[in-house]
Amino acid sequence: MKNGETLIRVRYSETDQMGTFYNSRALEWFEVGRTEALRQIGMAYTEMESRGAMLPLVEAHVEYLGRAVYDDQLRITAKLSRPKAARFRFDIEIEHAESHKAVASGYTIHAVTDERGKVIRPPKWLLEALEL
Repeated sequence: MKNGETLIRVRYSETDQMGTFYNSRALEWFEVGRTEALRQIGMAYTEMESRGAMLPLVEAHVEYLGRAVYDDQLRITAKLSRPKAARFRFDIEIEHAESHKAVASGYTIHAVTDERGKVIRPPKWLLEALEL
């Protein structure tokens, strides 16, 4: 899968009393990056789930590198890899869209499961769609 890029704008509700984004928002933005990267290659979460493949989060790591305040435009870049047979890893970078100043980076790791939560090998159709 090629890197997916998504632009977002910091909403007022995402900021704290110090005027910068609230720390938990980074993980929400990671989700936006993952979801949109998959959508850009034609593999929306809803399609995966309707075909019986789920991607529950099993690990997350965030490094806070800079500020983002209300109305800043940010670029989220998501890169997918497959570190283990039944897992996917999304590496995420969040930066200011114009200045390229870093805001946050990190990764999320997802198991591949069926609808009941049983870990499975990724189906062939999923690996082909993700080009892995």
